Amino acid sequence: MSDYVELPRSGIEPPLSEMERTVQDTVHRYAVEVMRPIGPVLDKLPADDVPAPDSPLWGALAKAGDLGLSIMAMMELPPAERAKLLAIATEELAWGDGGIAGAILVSNFPVMYALLAGNLDMARYCEGKLGCWGITEPDHGSDMLDATNAIATPHGHYGKPNCTARIAGNKVIINGQKSAWVSGAITAQVCALFTHYADDKGNARPGVAVIVPLDLPGVTKGKPLDKLGLRGMNQGELYFDNVEVPISHLLAGPDKYEELAYHMLCEANPHVACTGVGIARAAFEHAWEYAHRRKQGGQPIIHHQHVRFRLFEMFRKIEAARALTRRVMEYNATAARPSMLASTSAKVTATQTAFEVASDALQMFGGNGMTREYPMEKLFRDARAMLIADGANEVLAMKGGSDLVNPDWL
Repeated sequence: MSDYVELPRSGIEPPLSEMERTVQDTVHRYAVEVMRPIGPVLDKLPADDVPAPDSPLWGALAKAGDLGLSIMAMMELPPAERAKLLAIATEELAWGDGGIAGAILVSNFPVMYALLAGNLDMARYCEGKLGCWGITEPDHGSDMLDATNAIATPHGHYGKPNCTARIAGNKVIINGQKSAWVSGAITAQVCALFTHYADDKGNARPGVAVIVPLDLPGVTKGKPLDKLGLRGMNQGELYFDNVEVPISHLLAGPDKYEELAYHMLCEANPHVACTGVGIARAAFEHAWEYAHRRKQGGQPIIHHQHVRFRLFEMFRKIEAARALTRRVMEYNATAARPSMLASTSAKVTATQTAFEVASDALQMFGGNGMTREYPMEKLFRDARAMLIADGANEVLAMKGGSDLVNPDWL
């Protein structure tokens, strides 16, 4: 007698509400019908062709806009309900394709960060526009996430920024460059720019956060980055040459930047964690199906004990990562002050899980897993990219560790 029980789509979870089931079913259908056919096509294209006018990416982005997942509309829901819906939707998108999911997610960041800053006018301005998030620079990667220098080397200094903004009357004037890792830069119409503030004496410090329309004079885009994984999400440089932005676009000046950066990371990292869970789930499901179909030693390989052991390990890791991620999202949505420690733990756990599960799934496919005929080598590359996306896991772990220091005990 078999003990097999078919679990819900996203594993061990209580019954979903009618709204949650509708969102899950709608996004899952989009993932099956749009993302899974288009994702491998984008993955194989030269980097320049992914955001080209005739690219299938544009159709995928347009159809994503029809899903009804407006951040502005979701703000009308109770915080815990909103967090659960976003977690469900993001996981399904990443299950469909990690790169396209990243492109959709980052496109909403300008709205999300404007709302975190309490600038409702900017949130409305960005709603419906393709967006990107500009923070890393050629000489400054994950250290740009450390506005308080909490994890800097003792007596060290992060050095001169590559991009600065100064406030002159009713304008924010931006000069410099953001690195090739600006997700969505090539397709974006607006950018949520996080950069250094330059005072009248030329001294620079964190920071300024501002919404920058990318059709302004002085804005130039670089070439799409040719990279290992998440190739459906275009990334590229942004250059600013005396770009003048109205002061109404300011989300935070140097007096409020650290607080907004804190809330920004608390919000962004769990969404990246959901993406990791979706990629891991996709890898597990491919491996589970393959184990039933592939025969070695005269029988389906799922009859081999070590294959079953490996599948179990993959399953439990995904369930643990999902549970932590959704718990963090609900906590941060309802707590008086969100926890960056919780957010970073979700991101690091879920993306590490994605990498481990994708690696084990590829191993189960054997030589087939190394070929482009099967989905595993792409999933493995996408999962590997997640260990660096939105902050290298090592840096985030150090920053999370610094949040465990209680100064009252020292």
